[in-house]
Amino acid sequence: MNLRAPIISAVLTGMLFNASAHATELVYTPVNPSFGGSPLNGAWLLGNAQAQNDTKDPDAIDRSSLTGASALERFTSQLESRLLSQLLNELDDANTGSLTTDDFIVNIINDSGNLTVSITDRLTGEVSEIIVNGYGAIN
Repeated sequence: MNLRAPIISAVLTGMLFNASAHATELVYTPVNPSFGGSPLNGAWLLGNAQAQNDTKDPDAIDRSSLTGASALERFTSQLESRLLSQLLNELDDANTGSLTTDDFIVNIINDSGNLTVSITDRLTGEVSEIIVNGYGAIN
């Protein structure tokens, strides 16, 4: 049996693979844009960090309480908005009007083109006045 043939074959195969393999220098490229990485990675990294963040901000607004309005509260709010809108739309009639809600009192006086809107905060008693002289005056 000739043992030279497998040895020569193995050497030739090794030389063939050795000739085709090229070694290159390893270059580190950072991922984080803060350290020289691509700026396109910033949003992805931030999203991953926020997804892993399970701490709660103690000063944050609890948004679940904002959507918990009952049907009656929503109806009351819409009715107040509608009445206030109607009161403000009828200013040209030179009439006075008032609207009282749980939070504020609105008094509107239109006296010959001198418009006064008085808003009173029922909780604090603070009063804001808006005065427009010459409202509806024809030039």
